[in-house]
Amino acid sequence: MVPDKRLTGQEGEDRAAIVLKKEGYRIIATNFRSPFGEIDIIAEEDGCLVFVEVKRRKGRTFGTSFEAIDARKKRHIIRSAQVYLKTNRSLGRRVRFDVVGIDGDEVRLIRHAFGEEKG
Repeated sequence: MVPDKRLTGQEGEDRAAIVLKKEGYRIIATNFRSPFGEIDIIAEEDGCLVFVEVKRRKGRTFGTSFEAIDARKKRHIIRSAQVYLKTNRSLGRRVRFDVVGIDGDEVRLIRHAFGEEKG
């Protein structure tokens, strides 16, 4: 049996993938794991490699989905992205970090959510 939190996360990632595809993203990988953590979705949009964090909140008691991504989490995502780039011989590619926030029924995509775009 899948724990409720993990199921909720997977449902959120599935919803995020649908939104990303509608926006023209091509999904390359999901749930990429590194020693630093996990990247929910890796995609490509207009030649740019995009690392996407998906955050889902059922309610706003503890803040919005975007507020759940703190500096520590961002560092782990960036370090995991560096591992992906080295492992997949993608160094030198243009990259960016996007976030899909899901709060209840509202789904929002934030492009260039954090980090610097490389070119």
